[in-house]
Amino acid sequence: MIRRLPIFVTILVLAAVATMVGLGIWQLRRAEWKNGLLASYAAAADMPPIAYPAVPTTENPPYFRKSEVNCLAVTGWRSTSGRNANGKSGWAHIAQCRTAGAEGPGAQVVAGWSERPEDPEWDGGIVEGIIAPDSQYVIRLVASEPVAGLEKSQPPALEDIPNNHLSYAVQWFLFAGIALVIFLIALRGRNKGVAQSGNLS
Repeated sequence: MIRRLPIFVTILVLAAVATMVGLGIWQLRRAEWKNGLLASYAAAADMPPIAYPAVPTTENPPYFRKSEVNCLAVTGWRSTSGRNANGKSGWAHIAQCRTAGAEGPGAQVVAGWSERPEDPEWDGGIVEGIIAPDSQYVIRLVASEPVAGLEKSQPPALEDIPNNHLSYAVQWFLFAGIALVIFLIALRGRNKGVAQSGNLS
């Protein structure tokens, strides 16, 4: 005997499963987009230097491109955990620079690395380096050569760019499958209970 499905619960579960599948598909598309982006970043190392962006945007930041900044004056410092060129842990010293002209109103420059967080003595100058991600200002320039008193910081690497969209997609598909299996098991148990009640009556 075929039992009727609980309409409201069925619609709710199927809607949830469809949403999770949709999110999984969206993450797959994001993974494809991110792979293309990483490929362009990998190719950036062989491209000629560019002017440091006046107003960087989050849409298509020029990560891993070579660039140059004229730091007219250091207006402040911030130190973050970082590594030197040999991979040793310590502090990366980021100068907040005042700039002018095509270089825009300011720039974040990783002047170098040291074992201690104290600010170095550096008043500015022309810095060549590689554009890297910055959590606060979108981009920063990692100096190819450190300023006096510091060691060379570890240059940016593709591994620093998160690329976990594929794993997120797999998780969403698993969630959808688990939700569907749980629903089917619950539905089977409900029908079995109804059938037993009918036999007893």
